[in-house]
Amino acid sequence: MNFIFISPQFPHTYWEFCRRLKQNGITVLGIGDAPYESLSNELKGSLDDWYFVPDMEDYGRMYRAVAFLASKWGRIDWIESNNEYWLAQDARLRTDFNVRTGIQTDHIDAIKEKSEMKRYYALAGVPSARQIRAAEGEEAVRAFAGKTGYPVFAKPDIGVGANGTYKINDSGDLSAFFRDEKEWRHYVVEEFVQGDIASYDAIVGRGGEPLFESMTMWPPSVADIVKGHLDLSYYVSPVMPEQLRERGRATVKAFGVFNRFVHLEFFVLGSDRPGLGKKGDYVGLEVNMRPAGGYTPDMINFAHSIDVYKIWADMVAYGKSGVQPGEQYYCAFASRRDEHRYRHTHEEILERYGKDMVMCERMQGIMVSAMGEQMYTVRLKTYEEMVEFDRFVHERES
Repeated sequence: MNFIFISPQFPHTYWEFCRRLKQNGITVLGIGDAPYESLSNELKGSLDDWYFVPDMEDYGRMYRAVAFLASKWGRIDWIESNNEYWLAQDARLRTDFNVRTGIQTDHIDAIKEKSEMKRYYALAGVPSARQIRAAEGEEAVRAFAGKTGYPVFAKPDIGVGANGTYKINDSGDLSAFFRDEKEWRHYVVEEFVQGDIASYDAIVGRGGEPLFESMTMWPPSVADIVKGHLDLSYYVSPVMPEQLRERGRATVKAFGVFNRFVHLEFFVLGSDRPGLGKKGDYVGLEVNMRPAGGYTPDMINFAHSIDVYKIWADMVAYGKSGVQPGEQYYCAFASRRDEHRYRHTHEEILERYGKDMVMCERMQGIMVSAMGEQMYTVRLKTYEEMVEFDRFVHERES
């Protein structure tokens, strides 16, 4: 089996996917925008070949890279990046090279466009926030906000994370959005739902069945964290509520997902909301047909004493996996920003939580805006211990 992994050097832990593929006897061929000599030793040892493409936005170059590897190694069986940014290009390459093990071009809109996702949530029987395309015009959006009430939330129809999002609190904010946002025609506007965010993270097999499932709890608004330079904390839970499991599986089925790691986001309603559900219910937010971002796959491993990289590689090679979870924990992430002054020093955090610390490092590049410069990740047995960890890391000097 020949597997082309697109951009396995980012995030830097993605070499783990390649290593598990290679351990399963699969030929792993990498394409990326980093010269071979700049790759980590772990990634180099997990690859059978590497093709350097300086500009991966250039589809002609990407096409030629796949064609070259196919001429050298034979038919390509898989093309995958596990990265939101390259999903559409992955699908185009699969379609052009007749690689049928993943999403094709004719289905990409359903998983990339937030406006298209609504139809599939309805098919799954999963409630989701009401929405309108900004392209319908300012007056139509104003009428929509009159029905849902302010605030409303505007975000790019195709986009990742908090980039380019707006919380619109009143009619004046709405006018400012249409006046100042040059790309407003490519936005959607949703009713604002108050509550935490939970994700259904799963590895989905060839028949659309879950091979592994997990839940992560996220802060209500990453947009507020980025814009307000706030501290970030989130955690992987040792348990999953049955309603989230049912709605996660129903969403996977409705979207026709197979052979993938998925990250499906749901609002957890903070109060009863007519048309959506009761307090504590799970409401569809977004689908992401790739692993959760950052270090979350590693956190899932620590929380469930498991190896999701191995499960995913087994799915690729065999269509199933015998890997089973072990002891269960809360795996909590807390990060700090260099611009703030905290009550407890870095050394004090290590002294208190060193035996529970599973990751501790400086953040780099595009991750800093959302996650800060210094991260700490621990594995703890109880929810109360996790809350105290978060308080200890983030408590500021008075």
